[in-house]
Formats: sequence, C-alpha cells, structure tokens
Amino acid sequence: MARAAPQIDAYGGGGFRLNGARHDGSLLILDDQARPWPVDALNTLAPEHLADVLAAPRGAVEFLLLGAGPRNSPPPRAVREAFQAARLGLEIMDTPAAIRLYNLLTADGRRLACALIAV
Repeated sequence: MARAAPQIDAYGGGGFRLNGARHDGSLLILDDQARPWPVDALNTLAPEHLADVLAAPRGAVEFLLLGAGPRNSPPPRAVREAFQAARLGLEIMDTPAAIRLYNLLTADGRRLACALIAV
C-alpha cells in the first residue's frame, strides 16, 4: 500500500507542523517520509546533505524542491553541479513558497523530494 505524502500544515518558530505533528528544525521529505535535516542555512548546504535524493532510483523523484529559508537565493555551486551531474531537477524558492508548492504538487500526485530550511 502506497504511503501518502505528508502535508505541511504550518511553519515558523524554527520548525514545521506536518499532519498535525510538530517537527523542530529543517526537514527533508523523501519517499513520502519526513526526516530531520541538519541544514540551518543555505550557505552551509553541501551535496552530501542531499546524498539520499541524488542516489534515489531514476524515476522515483522528479525533482528536488528546495526551501532556501526566509529569502530565495541560489544554493552553493557544488550543489547545483551535483544535481546537474545526476540529471535531476532542482527548484529553489524561499521556504514559505516551497511549502505552498509542495502541498499543491503532492496533492496532485507528483513524486518529488523536498528539503526545507526552517524559518
């Protein structure tokens, strides 16, 4: 039986509420499972923080939706190059916009990974 992607109900105060449960800190959602993610600022992001996404079987993930924190800005070059080498899409926006888009796309059945820096 397939799992349903978690829905993000709220954010702020350094965390998120998914399906009614509070999660402190940043999150990585992959294979419809949310897990703590040890990134608290975009400038500290490195390809190894996204190794599970980059190693996902082809077709399991359409792209990574990256919530960059309170403001949208490009991730470090090494991250962009890792996604380009893996031929995996990378969409970057501020965390609030990423949450809205994530909820919309997963409700439509899209298969994506989502990495959210807490605000």
